[in-house]
Amino acid sequence: MTIMVLAPQALADSRLPPPPLAYTQLQDPKQEAVAKALMESLRCLVCQGQSIADSDAEMAGNMRAEVREQVQAGKSPGEIRAWLVDRYGDYVTYDPPFNWLTAPLWLTPILLIAIGLFVARRSFGKDEAFGKEEAE
Repeated sequence: MTIMVLAPQALADSRLPPPPLAYTQLQDPKQEAVAKALMESLRCLVCQGQSIADSDAEMAGNMRAEVREQVQAGKSPGEIRAWLVDRYGDYVTYDPPFNWLTAPLWLTPILLIAIGLFVARRSFGKDEAFGKEEAE
């Protein structure tokens, strides 16, 4: 049973070599700085908690290579980001725009904080009332 659960992770990456620019910096330091800043602002779709700059996933390597190729071709970070969003969706960015598809990403933290404050207020309110009853 354990083998069946772990098998998809073992087979997730292909045996193909990584693209040339996945692990190689651009020759121009200014272009590499632009590419690095952009890569740090893009989410790895496999890892989800890491940027493509930090991830060792094959898909992140492919995305790094694509970013470097487009920077080298003279495209602006905005154009590259728009291309990646068109290809992978808003989730590829760490700050997706607010729309009906991304509303849960924006509203869930607010909802959880409100629930936590409500539960904390009710819990502390009961302790104070319980303490007053014991004192009398």
